[in-house]
Amino acid sequence: METNLLSLIIFAPLAGAAINWFVGRRVRDERFIGIVACGSVAISTIVAFYLAFNSHGALRTEEPLLDHIWTWLQVGNLRADFALGMDRLSGTYALFITFVGLLIHIFAVGYMHGEEGFYRFFAFLNLFMFSMLTLVLGDNFVLMFVGWEGVGLCSYLLIGYYFDKKEAGDAAKKAFITNRIGDWGFVMGIMLTFLLTGSVSFFSKQGPGGVVHSAFEYFANRPADLFTWGAIVGGGATSIAVLLFIGAAGKSAQIPLYVWLPDAMAGPTPVSALIHAATMVTAGIYMIVRCSAIFVHAPTAMFIVAVIGAATALFAATIGLAQNDIKKVLAYSTISQLGYMFLACGVGAFAAAIFHVITHAFFKALLFLGSGSVIHGMHHEQDMRRMGGLKKYMPITFATMCTGWLAISGIPIFAGFFSKDEILWKTWSAPGFSIPGGFNKVLWGIGALTALLTAVYMTRMMVMTFWGTERFREKHVEDHHAAEHDSHGALEPHESPWLMTVPLIVLAVLSTIGGFIGVPYALSSLVTSQNVNLLEHTLEPVIATLPGGVGHGTEQQSPPGIREPPAISPAHPLTEEASVSHEATAEELNAERLLALISVLIAAAGIGAGWVIFKKRPTMQLPRILENKYYVDEVYDAALIHPIESFSREGLWKIFDIGVIDGLLHSIGEAVVEAGKAGRYLQAGLLRGYAAIILFGALIIIGVFAWFSIAALAR
Repeated sequence: METNLLSLIIFAPLAGAAINWFVGRRVRDERFIGIVACGSVAISTIVAFYLAFNSHGALRTEEPLLDHIWTWLQVGNLRADFALGMDRLSGTYALFITFVGLLIHIFAVGYMHGEEGFYRFFAFLNLFMFSMLTLVLGDNFVLMFVGWEGVGLCSYLLIGYYFDKKEAGDAAKKAFITNRIGDWGFVMGIMLTFLLTGSVSFFSKQGPGGVVHSAFEYFANRPADLFTWGAIVGGGATSIAVLLFIGAAGKSAQIPLYVWLPDAMAGPTPVSALIHAATMVTAGIYMIVRCSAIFVHAPTAMFIVAVIGAATALFAATIGLAQNDIKKVLAYSTISQLGYMFLACGVGAFAAAIFHVITHAFFKALLFLGSGSVIHGMHHEQDMRRMGGLKKYMPITFATMCTGWLAISGIPIFAGFFSKDEILWKTWSAPGFSIPGGFNKVLWGIGALTALLTAVYMTRMMVMTFWGTERFREKHVEDHHAAEHDSHGALEPHESPWLMTVPLIVLAVLSTIGGFIGVPYALSSLVTSQNVNLLEHTLEPVIATLPGGVGHGTEQQSPPGIREPPAISPAHPLTEEASVSHEATAEELNAERLLALISVLIAAAGIGAGWVIFKKRPTMQLPRILENKYYVDEVYDAALIHPIESFSREGLWKIFDIGVIDGLLHSIGEAVVEAGKAGRYLQAGLLRGYAAIILFGALIIIGVFAWFSIAALAR
């Protein structure tokens, strides 16, 4: 179905960015700039909800909404339209991106009050929304890549907003360069997809230039690759999937490309909430789920995704235990939660991954904005060792952040419990298609341990911030703010204005009840006989399933590589195969309920341990290796950065640039100069010398004519 309203979703923020850049910079009126920025995103939000839920909305039908704006590229068989498509997957993403993005914009108006670059910040923030919505709503790989690179550019601009600070500039460059490494894999994956399928489109459609076939149709009724490491370089589905995952690992901060995200906290806190909680870092998950028809044909790639996701989740959680900067704790928490999402994708639980993306957008945006409220109330102090006892000064911030804390810890009935429990269950019951026999239990153990650590370090953050003694009144000799505090009296915390607290309240509500959109049947069946998992039902038609619909139960297939997996029916928006779900047995339901109970006990144990340990000693010294993040940045500097800098400086600059290029050009210049010096002796100003030169020239001319004359007579 065609509709021109889709273009309004992406172009409204673009118009807001242009108005604020060209007009806002002249009027310098914060109210005008804030209204334009928030109003443009509000338009996108309203249109997105209308197109998703009207009688022919994207979430009500299996046929996607399409908007062909113009034919952009058509070279040979390659056709990439500047066209948009909203199906159940992109529609789901568009809803929480626009709504959570709107709340963050409103919060930012209060948080950034008084900033000299107020207009610049909101122009970049609106431009980011345009790029992210283009990434999600683009109906082909090429347009998705435009949005993909757009959010990379905007993250560079927003992270480096305080460009006069070296820390911010370095963090912006680090984010930009690290993402380019991942983007290489994405580009190669797109090229290989086109080479193999002859298409870059996500949807089959009748366009102005004829019929466009979906790239995913190529995989229909084709057998999956064997589970072999050689498949990675085989040029088939596995090769494409691995290359796409490299791109996703860069954008979504997975090992080894995660190092940019913690440093990105150098940007303003609303940037952290928007980019690193609700939008940009989940782009990798969106891309993998969008390409699920490819990944279910690549068991080796799915195994890699699951292992990297689990390893990243645990690795980042251990680092988060020892961080003292409130935003750094949340940064490593984000990396860890993203690892959960990739783990879900790796075991074929694509709907569970999207479920956690949504709940994570709610509670992590809440926690980031809550940390921003704390930083604002603490006069830009971010070190939790200098906080404590803030709950009586910031009651709204405290109450709302408590919901985010319980949600991310996995306490019922908060949103994070349902999505995290779903991922752990799907990991435990993962079939042998992409996970070798028994290894799924190892992955579940890593996920469960990560959940325990998450509850511990989030409890530590809350205790250090809101409970205990008021350490902000203490003098710190090493504190670079000490002189300022002494000269202006004692630091007095305060609650944030309503522009900042209202978004916190809304997100707190969503973090509390948002999980009910995806309650697993094993839990909902205790109350009602109907399956109330709305999200899974919504996404079923647009997500590919593993062979035979496995992945919903506990049955195991033969270990990968023993036999060739059966053909897979990819879930295309117009197919019906994906709507067939596996009927869970009573034994499976009881097993899932038992694991849910274990998850609750793990979360409660983590909160209890964190409370007991850090309530008594909130500033206790944790292992330095964790505080220093396993020295990964130092290893990267020693193994990669410094050698590249040395080679660039000593080899490329001093030898090749100065020695070869400059040396050659300087030699040519010096030769010309010397030739000029020699030639100037011919202009000595002596009449006899000029007469001799004229005579010499005349003799040469006569000699040439004589030579040609003799030669002519000889013939």
